[in-house]
Amino acid sequence: MSEATNGLPPRLEEIVEDFNLCEGQEKLELLLEFAESLPPLPDWLQGKRDAMDHVHECMTPVFVHAEQQEGGLHYYFDVPKESTTVRGYAALLREGVEGASPETVLRIPPDFYTQMGLHRVLTPQRLNGIGAILAHMKRLAVRELHS
Repeated sequence: MSEATNGLPPRLEEIVEDFNLCEGQEKLELLLEFAESLPPLPDWLQGKRDAMDHVHECMTPVFVHAEQQEGGLHYYFDVPKESTTVRGYAALLREGVEGASPETVLRIPPDFYTQMGLHRVLTPQRLNGIGAILAHMKRLAVRELHS
């Protein structure tokens, strides 16, 4: 999977561009669409939060699991349905990095969401949670590199 010039995987770059086409409230509506698109956990992870990593830095209970298949990472998230902002961000990250190598995930800038304009429509507390999810995804990428 190649990368765009800003260090983002191609699909994540497309998502950033989609958000840039939106203004104000439209950004939140697009985030809600992503929240609704987050797939359920696969059967083998259902009810097994203890097998997943808890993103402690996020106020919302966010659990994530990563596995590497054929050199690409696949992330699975468990985020409450009522936490639409965090759920949306988890969904867009999941979709944006699906199948990316661990090295590619590690190169994503920690504040890439500013390219999306999310810092204009979300509170600093929400942005901290968003950053925490990406940071945790990167820790899991490092773990996969060394396994």
